[in-house]
Amino acid sequence: MRGYDGVLVEERLRELAGRLRGPARLKTDLLTEARHALLDAAEAYRADGLPAAEAERRAVAEFGSSAQLAPGYQAELAAGALRGLAVRALAVAVALMVGGDLTWRGAHWRGGPPPEGYQLLSASLNGIWGTVAGLALAGLLLGFLAARYGSARLPRLGRVVGFGLTGALGVGALAGGALLAWSIGLWQAALTWPPMMVGAVLASAAWFALARAARSWLLAIR
Repeated sequence: MRGYDGVLVEERLRELAGRLRGPARLKTDLLTEARHALLDAAEAYRADGLPAAEAERRAVAEFGSSAQLAPGYQAELAAGALRGLAVRALAVAVALMVGGDLTWRGAHWRGGPPPEGYQLLSASLNGIWGTVAGLALAGLLLGFLAARYGSARLPRLGRVVGFGLTGALGVGALAGGALLAWSIGLWQAALTWPPMMVGAVLASAAWFALARAARSWLLAIR
């Protein structure tokens, strides 16, 4: 049984937590690991014969100040946030490339061919989502490498890929919204076409998840 109350440990962890930004679950996990490491170190000093208060003080002092620790922990949070954004972006990109045309399959369209501009915008979406998928894969790779290696280049590359991915998602959102509005202008029955309605609901949920992930990553690198 531990013979100390962990006040100094919790104080150091609160200081560290106040400096960190990023995915809440990963942040909690990192702080939990830090707590266990501190308490184990204090317990080891206690077993060596130090008084409880001195054992805890020494463990906290050797662990480092929050200012010293924050950069390393923040880098882990940024890598984790990039992985989360990349996973969601890849899933959405693949789903839209595969399922985009399904929303129109079987539709009772009676007009002539859509305008050339509409067709060009529609075709460009596959290129945009292909770019998003490629950047997402790069983000996943960099996140994996950053978790295993401590190279200073990896966080910088992660920022470049993350900004590119966020920008590509923004372009995709604008292009997709413009195509949807144009589609409704050409065929108002699209508002009541079941596949389109289901697709719009699913797309809205996907964009909400992407927006949260992008915000988490931007906060993590701020």
